[in-house]
Amino acid sequence: MTAELPEALQSRADQLRREHFPPERNHLKAHVTLFHALPPGVEDELRDALAAEARSKPIPARLAGVMNLGRGTALRLESPAMLALRERLADRFHGLLTPQDERVPRLHVTIQNKVPPVEARALQQVLAPKIEPRDFTFAGLALHRYRGGPWEFVKRWSFRG
Repeated sequence: MTAELPEALQSRADQLRREHFPPERNHLKAHVTLFHALPPGVEDELRDALAAEARSKPIPARLAGVMNLGRGTALRLESPAMLALRERLADRFHGLLTPQDERVPRLHVTIQNKVPPVEARALQQVLAPKIEPRDFTFAGLALHRYRGGPWEFVKRWSFRG
């Protein structure tokens, strides 16, 4: 499950990902992961929950800068409201979450991954002065199925509020 970025930020993140993500593993567009793996058996309930959440106003957020992932680089995002939405869903699906999804995430968009740390730090130094912090609103929520590399798009719910 992902949070959808507004078009301008999505385009910029996709561009950075094409430029800096190892091409042999770049199967996806830039994205903000909220949950990595929910059981297929909860899909109908999850769809209902996402539809209900999407009835609200677009969720405010901030592009806060560059994030060091150790062996990668990301755009660091801040959004207490998106984390609250995610927490509501985590409570709803308690007991069904993977250990990775039980933890509160650091919201981000990965633009480089699985490179040597020195390469990641070099990119962070180049990008840090170019990534200007700014406010935005998330456009919606989306659900995908993992297919061993590329994801299969299931559905998108735009915030309507």
